[in-house]
Amino acid sequence: MALQIPPNCDLTLGMTCVDKSEPGRTVWQARVDDRFLNPAGVVQGGFLAAMLDSAMGASAITVIGDRSAVVANTEMKVSFLRSVKRGELLTCVATVLKPGKVISFLEAKIHDSEQRLVATASSTYLLKARTE
Repeated sequence: MALQIPPNCDLTLGMTCVDKSEPGRTVWQARVDDRFLNPAGVVQGGFLAAMLDSAMGASAITVIGDRSAVVANTEMKVSFLRSVKRGELLTCVATVLKPGKVISFLEAKIHDSEQRLVATASSTYLLKARTE
């Protein structure tokens, strides 16, 4: 299977990487549309969790160096702090807290267009050698 960049999950979520200049840190943006709203008219938490996860996975890859590897989320804690409505431009910053050869620890935060904190996550990623 060929590696697709950007991956389908990021395309589906409408996420765009706007900064990956610093190893261990990536910045992503996504504009909320009707696809991600729950019946109450606010963003469904799974969309925010997926954005946090995707951003942290990308950040974990940036510190691997010349190793050919993939990462897999082994656990994630998400806190939802504020509701988000349609049309908001969300910015997610994901940072590697402690890189490792097998396990890396990360965190991510999503802010809305008014710089209010919307959601946070912490996660552990398993690094595996790419077999393709």
